[in-house]
Amino acid sequence: MSSVDYDLVVIGGGIHGVGVAQAAAAGAQRTLLVEARVLAIGTSSRSSKLIHGGLRYLESGQWQLVRESLAERNLLLELAPKLVRLVPFFLPVYANSTRRPWQVRAGLSIYAALANLKREGLFQRVPRREWESLDGLDVRGLEAVFRYHDGQTDDAALVRAVAASAERLGAEIALETRIVAGRREGDAWVLELESPRGTRTVRTTCLVNAAGPWIDHVSGLLRPIPPRPRIELVAGTHVELEGTLERGIYYTEASDGRGVFHVPWKGRIMVGTTETPYRGRPEDLAPTDAELEYLLATFRRYFPGRETKLVASWAGARVLPFASSRAFDRPREVHFVFDEPRRPTFVAIYGGKLTGYRLTAEKTLQFLALSLEPRTPIARTRELPLEPAPADARLASNG
Repeated sequence: MSSVDYDLVVIGGGIHGVGVAQAAAAGAQRTLLVEARVLAIGTSSRSSKLIHGGLRYLESGQWQLVRESLAERNLLLELAPKLVRLVPFFLPVYANSTRRPWQVRAGLSIYAALANLKREGLFQRVPRREWESLDGLDVRGLEAVFRYHDGQTDDAALVRAVAASAERLGAEIALETRIVAGRREGDAWVLELESPRGTRTVRTTCLVNAAGPWIDHVSGLLRPIPPRPRIELVAGTHVELEGTLERGIYYTEASDGRGVFHVPWKGRIMVGTTETPYRGRPEDLAPTDAELEYLLATFRRYFPGRETKLVASWAGARVLPFASSRAFDRPREVHFVFDEPRRPTFVAIYGGKLTGYRLTAEKTLQFLALSLEPRTPIARTRELPLEPAPADARLASNG
């Protein structure tokens, strides 16, 4: 009889947690995912709903991140056509914009090349005669408009689909279950789990902390406490406005030079996001008046003739490495932290992007390969179709 109940326990039911659970179950590992509330309750239901390569990351030299993200975007378009779709993006350039039209064209050319010049990577300059049809976009001082394509999704629905795939592969998913303590005992992690049904103890060979904004809290419950790099929580706020955008998504430059998306979303207009350092509890995070005005002012700047009636707003927290530079300029690569570098049994996933969740999960399992029992895989995640899963009372969804 095995001395452990599971090969792998994953803490956190966001996109990275369910991605790791799916990858582990596909590898025939006995897997348990633990989520304190419901799936996608945190950042994974509070994103900009985009599956994209990250055009702006080219400026900071994160070419490998863009290349990987574009490859994952293209794969998700194949695996999840009911959940991820290509939509047109419009990038207007004004006389007072930070970047000149030739710079934008150069960036889009590189973006297309990194996408292997597939249809999804192609772009064009929108003729001046079409400007008046761009959803009321302000044409005063407008010098050029570029159109390219990227992916859009319902982030919470994508989490549910990946979780359902993990369950079909044999993973157990325990919602409304929180870890209250954990300790390293011999060759296993011993975890105390608490749910409305009571408390139970489980033993697992490996442990993954994918708790998102709660990652340091979870690691602090373990003994010995794993390494915890210095991080910063950064709040990202979105607003929903009455009305819709017929032509697609608009990627504009805010007053401070940051990029802001204007997105058609379930019959409304979603505008986001902000990036504001946050030092409170993740569960207490809420939009501030300053963030709301920042987003509303950006929308008014580019769509001056449109109503700006606020219908809803929400905020999520992302994990970024601590630095003195502003959040917008910091790297977006995922960071992995281990209990022991040569043969880890614990991995914590810091940061990362919605688009790259599957690749992040694969890397996590590779780090743990020496500690996990070798098994014959039953599937490969890059070949597993993803279908929409029913949204019931247990699962979170925004909008």
